[in-house]
Amino acid sequence: MAARRGGSARGVLRTASPGIAGRRRARPQVRRAVAALLVLAACTSGAGGPSEDDDPLATIPTTTTRPEGVAGSGYRAPVLLGLLGDPDLTESSGLVASRRNAGLYWSHNDSGDGPLIYCIQGAGEPCGVWRVTGATARDWEDIDAGPGPEPTTSYLYIAEIGDNMEDQPDISVFRVPEPAAAAGAVGLPKAAPGATEPAQRFRLRYPDGPHNAEALMVHPQTGDVYIVVKAPDPGVYVARAPLDPSSITTMRKVATLPLGRNGTFSLITGGSISPDGMRVALCDYAMGYELRLPAGAADFDEVWQQPPQRLSLALRPQGESIAYRLDGKALLTTSERPRGLPAALEQIEQR
Repeated sequence: MAARRGGSARGVLRTASPGIAGRRRARPQVRRAVAALLVLAACTSGAGGPSEDDDPLATIPTTTTRPEGVAGSGYRAPVLLGLLGDPDLTESSGLVASRRNAGLYWSHNDSGDGPLIYCIQGAGEPCGVWRVTGATARDWEDIDAGPGPEPTTSYLYIAEIGDNMEDQPDISVFRVPEPAAAAGAVGLPKAAPGATEPAQRFRLRYPDGPHNAEALMVHPQTGDVYIVVKAPDPGVYVARAPLDPSSITTMRKVATLPLGRNGTFSLITGGSISPDGMRVALCDYAMGYELRLPAGAADFDEVWQQPPQRLSLALRPQGESIAYRLDGKALLTTSERPRGLPAALEQIEQR
C-alpha cells in the first residue's frame, strides 16, 4: 500500500466497447459514463493519510488528464471495461487471466485480508471467492498462472513477497490448482467462500539479502518463477522449476533493469508474461512497460536486456496489477478502491 496524492479532476475518461475476447455485447452508455466519472473523481481527489502498512517509497502520480496511447507502442489508449463489483475486493494487488475458465480473471487483496482469491468476470462482476487451503496471507502482492506437476492442470501462483521493512529472511509463493469457476456464479461470497485444493508453499530467498517486491511472473512453458523487486534499478530474480517445497530455494539474479534510462522504469508494482512466452509487461504506479524477446532467441532471459516500450495505462489511484488477456492481445489493470468507490477494470488492446 502507499499514500495517495490528489488534485482536481480535469480529464474525462474515454469509454469504448469492452473488447474482451468472446464478449461483444454493448454496455449501456449511461452506466459506463457515470462509472467512468466516479472513478476519475476518486482518482483525482485527495485522500486520507497513510496507513500503517503504507510503502514509504511509493509515489502516486498526480496527472489528472486521461492518458493516451503511446505512439509506436502498438497499443490503443485505455478503455474502461467495468468496475470491480465485489465490495470485499478493496485492494486489488494482483491480476491474472484464468486458464481454466475462459474469460474470467483472478485477483486478491493486499495485506490485511485472509488467504482468499477473488474471481472477476470480464466487466468486473464478481464470480465467487475461494479460500486457498493451507496458505497464509501476510502480504500478498501478485498472482500468476503457470504449469505444475500435472501437465493437464492449470496452477495459480500467489506471491507473499511484500516486505516494506526488508527484514524477512525468506519469502513464500503458494501454488494451487486453479478452481473451477463460472461466469454469473455470484455465490461463494467472502463470508462463505469455496475451498481450493491444498496449496504447496515454496520458500524462496534472495542471494543478496531481503528485498521488497510486488511483481511475480511464471513462465508459461517452463514454470520458472520470476520476481522483480520494488527498488531503483530493480533486480530480476528467478527460481528455476521444478520448485522444491521441502527446502528453501535461493534464487538467482539474472538482470538489473535500469531506472530512468530513456525515462523508463520506476518502482515496479506488477508484472506478467504473455501466454506465448514472448513478451513481458511491467507496471509502476504511473506507466506500463513491455519488453519483447527477439525472434530466434535461445534463452528467455534475453528479454531482460531488451529496450522497454512505454505503455499508457489507465489513470489509477494505486495501480499494482497488470495481466495479459488470455489471447495475449491486450493488457488489463486494476487498482485499489478509490475513496470507497469501486475500483476500475481497464484494458489496453493491441492496434
